[in-house]
Amino acid sequence: MSQTSTERLRDYLAQLPPQAQALLMREFERAIERGEDVAVAAFVLEQLRKVVRGANGEARPRTDDPARLTFRTLEPFLVEGNLPVRPGQIRRASLLPIWQWLIRDGAPDAFKEFETALANLRESATASDLDRPVRKFQLAAAEAIARIATPVPGGDAPRALARVGPPNVIEDMLPIGAVLSAHEALDTLDDRLPSYLRIFADSQLASVLASLNVPTLQTPLVLPFALSLVMQRLSAPWQIIRLAIKIAASDDEIRVAATSYGVAVTMALHDLSVIAMSLRADIKRGQFNDVAERLKTIHDGVRGLRTELDLRNDSPWGKQLTSLRADISNALQSEIDSVPGRVRRLLRQRADKDISASARLDPSEVDETADLIDFVAVCRIYASELAINEVTLRTFSDLQHYVEHSTEALVQSLRGGEQRARAFRQQQVKAAIRFCDVLFGHDYASLMSRAAENALAGERKSTRTG
Repeated sequence: MSQTSTERLRDYLAQLPPQAQALLMREFERAIERGEDVAVAAFVLEQLRKVVRGANGEARPRTDDPARLTFRTLEPFLVEGNLPVRPGQIRRASLLPIWQWLIRDGAPDAFKEFETALANLRESATASDLDRPVRKFQLAAAEAIARIATPVPGGDAPRALARVGPPNVIEDMLPIGAVLSAHEALDTLDDRLPSYLRIFADSQLASVLASLNVPTLQTPLVLPFALSLVMQRLSAPWQIIRLAIKIAASDDEIRVAATSYGVAVTMALHDLSVIAMSLRADIKRGQFNDVAERLKTIHDGVRGLRTELDLRNDSPWGKQLTSLRADISNALQSEIDSVPGRVRRLLRQRADKDISASARLDPSEVDETADLIDFVAVCRIYASELAINEVTLRTFSDLQHYVEHSTEALVQSLRGGEQRARAFRQQQVKAAIRFCDVLFGHDYASLMSRAAENALAGERKSTRTG
């Protein structure tokens, strides 16, 4: 595209609401992952990311929110809620108490100077005009955070820190100060990284390591944030461990852990644990929309860590991975074990005398059971790596056997029996055919559907003849 066309595209993207920008970004990322129009999607995604992070230097930004201007460099690393964070992450909830401390006690004089500069620029400010005062205050904030959060022998740091906020906020102070201090190096890295890394192979590893080879990015506090930027570009974030393996020139976990890049393994394990936690919560709520995608992510991550790293069972990383697999296995197994009982309750053959004229199947229960059968089928794909192979194969086989025979029996039951029971049996047949669609495919389900129609047609003809 020409420069003019690129500018028009960027102007259009900038006019979209933030929610629309986020939705568009997710859709393009998924399109790239599926391999659809990769070149176009990658280009638009790159422009969209520049718009979202304010890469257009002459766009007129808001100057009425000093906190937003100061902390905007933290945006890629913020996480919601009060869940445990890993290296390279910061709780969004920590920003407000730290900001209040900065303007009250941490750097009040620097803040007043910052406020005055913003007031002078309010009418005609561009992003490039704001860079200097924002950068100056960011450095002052980083210095103030370092002074209070860095332990000093004989100092009264605990009492001073208690005025800032609770322990979670204190935990985030040094990382926030480190990111503010390394803002320029992180921005440069962000611009150098490819917009999307579908395959993190040797050539990409070498390029990324060259971009990371900056003294400012190699400090223990800043490196996890630099690695987080890389992870956000990876189609499979667990592959960040390949940087650590490359640096260690070995897959031995002891040698990998001895390098500064060993933190990448900790980050990958943490992210897999968070996905597993979210998956368990969704399963408990009966929400199965994203189960397949999350199971695949966990399966691929666990397999990647087990095959690309020589992990010992008794090491911290080995124990964490074993615990992750056990937690997922227990959560999946308990849900898988419940599916056959639910299917039997819906499809159980009953005598005509036991079926009242008002008997009905609950449509929501049928929907949920169909989702659970599909859930078992998805689990079967990833069973071996998630330690649920035996229970998944047994349950799926039992479901196939029971649903096949029950469907045939229910279809035959439509040919006779009392009129008042026929409506309920039709509902059972409809549910059974839906389950067949999941277990055996659309062709078999269509065959059973036609068999049910023929059974009903034959019964009506028999009734008229009689």
